[in-house]
Amino acid sequence: VLQISKDDVTALQCKVVCLIQNGNFKEALGVINTHTKVLTSDVIAFEKAYCEYRLNRIENALKTIQSASQQTDKLKELYGQVLYRLERYDDCLAAYRDLIRNSQDEYEEERKTNLSAVVAAQSTWEKVMPEDLGLREATYELCYNSACALVGQGKLNEAMKKLQKAEGLCRQSLSEDSDVTEEDIEAELAIIHGQMAYIMQLQGRTEDALQLYNQIIKLKPTDVGLLAVIANNIITINKDQNVFDSKKKVKLTNAEGVEHKLSKKQLQAIEFNKALLAMYTNQADQCRKLSASLQSQSPEHLLPVLIQAAQLCREKQHAKAVGLLQDFADQHPANAAEIKLTMAQLKIAQGSVTKACMILRSIEELQHKPGMVSALVTMYSHEEDIDSAIEVFTQAIQWYQQFQARTNYGCCVFQPKSPVHLSLIREAANFKLKHGRKKEAISDLEELWKQNPKDVHTLAQLISAYSLVDPEKAKVLSKHLPSSDTMSLKVDVDALENSHGATYVRKKAGKLTGDNQQKEQGQGDVKKKKKKKKGKLPKNYDPKVTPDPERWLPMRERSYYRGRKKGKKKDQVGKGTQGSTTAGSSELDASRTASSPPTSPRPGSAAAVSATSNVIPPRHQKPAGAPATKKKQQQKKKKGSKGGW
Repeated sequence: VLQISKDDVTALQCKVVCLIQNGNFKEALGVINTHTKVLTSDVIAFEKAYCEYRLNRIENALKTIQSASQQTDKLKELYGQVLYRLERYDDCLAAYRDLIRNSQDEYEEERKTNLSAVVAAQSTWEKVMPEDLGLREATYELCYNSACALVGQGKLNEAMKKLQKAEGLCRQSLSEDSDVTEEDIEAELAIIHGQMAYIMQLQGRTEDALQLYNQIIKLKPTDVGLLAVIANNIITINKDQNVFDSKKKVKLTNAEGVEHKLSKKQLQAIEFNKALLAMYTNQADQCRKLSASLQSQSPEHLLPVLIQAAQLCREKQHAKAVGLLQDFADQHPANAAEIKLTMAQLKIAQGSVTKACMILRSIEELQHKPGMVSALVTMYSHEEDIDSAIEVFTQAIQWYQQFQARTNYGCCVFQPKSPVHLSLIREAANFKLKHGRKKEAISDLEELWKQNPKDVHTLAQLISAYSLVDPEKAKVLSKHLPSSDTMSLKVDVDALENSHGATYVRKKAGKLTGDNQQKEQGQGDVKKKKKKKKGKLPKNYDPKVTPDPERWLPMRERSYYRGRKKGKKKDQVGKGTQGSTTAGSSELDASRTASSPPTSPRPGSAAAVSATSNVIPPRHQKPAGAPATKKKQQQKKKKGSKGGW
C-alpha cells in the first residue's frame, strides 16, 4: 500500500503499530518523525509517546502527551506511568484515582496495583503516611506493594507477614498454570525474597539476609534492577570486610539499563557505597572523583562532603578535612549542625578538646539540650576549666528561663519550671558543690527549694552548704526540717537483714537443750575464747640452743655480716717457687683425715645433717666470725614482685 501511496495515513499508522509489537521502538519513532505532516499529534500521539517512553525518553513522552489535543483513556494510562517514572507521586496518585473512578473494564486490577505501587513509593521515598485506599489484597502484587508501604513506615514485622502472604498467593496462582515450571516460580518470587532479605537486614539478622541474597543471585534473574539492589545491600553488609567480594558485586550495579530501573535515591545510595568502597580499598583518587561527582549532583547533601573528609583523615590531613567541613557549613547553614558535630569529633581525635568545645558551643540550636550540656561540662572538667563548665550551665538555665517567659507572656499566674529546667539547676548545684563553689551553689539550691518546699533532700543540701558559709543561716533553715518522729520509718530490721542482697546477714542461733543450756546460763556474759594454733617448729629445732634473734632479717642487714669474700680459692693456689708447698696444703691431703666419706653429700640432703646432738643447727647458730669459705647466696625476689615487664 505504501508503495502505491507513500503518505497513506492508515498504512503508516499500521506500520508503526507493527513495529511497536515487534519491539522496534526506535524504527517506529523514525517513521513517525519522517511523516510529521501526515502523522500529526492528533492521529498518532499515543504511539509516539509510547515509543519515547520505552526508549527511556521520559521528558519527551510527557511533552507529547501534554501536547495532544484530546486526552484519551490510553493517553491517561500512559500519563500515569510517565509521572511514576518521573517520581511525581502526588500527580501520579491523582491520575490513577481518576482512571479508576471513570473506567470500567478488565484492567481494573492492574490499575489498583499501580495505585498501590504509588502509595508504597510515597511511603518509602517521601516518608508520607499512606492513606487507607480500601484495596482488597487478593493478588500477590497488591500484598507486595502493601508490604513495601509498611517497610517505609518502619513496621517491619507486619511487612514480613504481608510478604509471606504474597509468597503464598504467588505460588498458588502460578502453580495453577501447567506450563509454569518450578524455576519460573522461583524467578517470580525473587523480588519478594529480596524484600524479605532487606527486612532481615534492617532487623540485624545479617547472616540470614546474606544467605537469602546469595540464593537470589544464584538464580540469575533477568531483572537488572533487582540484581543491582541486592548487590548494593550485600556491599553494605560487608562494609570494610570481605572487600574482594564487594568489588565483584559492584559490577552488578554497573549493568546496562540499571539507571532506568531504579529510583533516584536508590541510584544515589549505590554511588555513595561505591565511593565508600573505593575509600576502604585505598583508591583515594577514585574516591575523590566519585564523591565530587555526587556533590555536584546534590550540592546540599551531607554524605559526599563527609566521605571526602573521611578520605582526608585516612591520609592524615585532619586540618584540611576540618577546613572542608567548615566551608560546607558556611555555604549550607541548614546542615551546619551535623557538620559541626563531625568537626568537633575530629578535634577531639586530635586532642584539641578546647577547640572542640568552641565548635560545639557555636551550634545555637543545640546549646540548651541536656546531652550537649552534659558533653560540654564533661569535656571542660577534663581540661580542668571549671569556670567554662559553670558558664555552660548558666547559659542553658537562662535559655529555659527566657523560653518560659516567652511561653507565659501576659500570664501573671505562677508557672512551675519544666522538669528539664529543674534538672539542669540541680546538676549545676551538684557540680558547684563538688568543685567548692559553695556560694554559687546556694543560689541554685534556694531556687530548687522555692519550687518545691517539701523537698527534704534539697533542703539538706542547702543547710550543708550554708553550714560552711553562714552557720547562723544554716540553723534557721534547719528548723524547716521535719521532726524525727515524722521521719521515722516502720522497718522490720530482721526482715531487712535477712533479705536478698543484704551485706550483713545475722546467723541464726542454734537451739540449746539440756546441759548445754544450763552451762550457757551459768557462764553468763563470759565470752568464748578462741583456741590458738601452735606454731610449727623446724625439723632440726633444738630447745637447748638459744635462737638467733636476727634470724628473720636478711643476711645483709645482720650485725655479723662481713660481706662476700672475693677469690675464695686463692688460698689454695700455690705461691713461690715451682714445687714448693703452702701452709694449707696439708689440709688438702685426704689421706691425713681420719675418716673421709667416699662421696660428698649434696647440700640440703639428709646426709648433710649430723647425728650428734652437740652440733648446733645452722638456723639457730650465731656464727662467731666470717667463715673461711662461703657459699654463693642466691638473690631472693622481693615479696609481691613478678618477673617480666
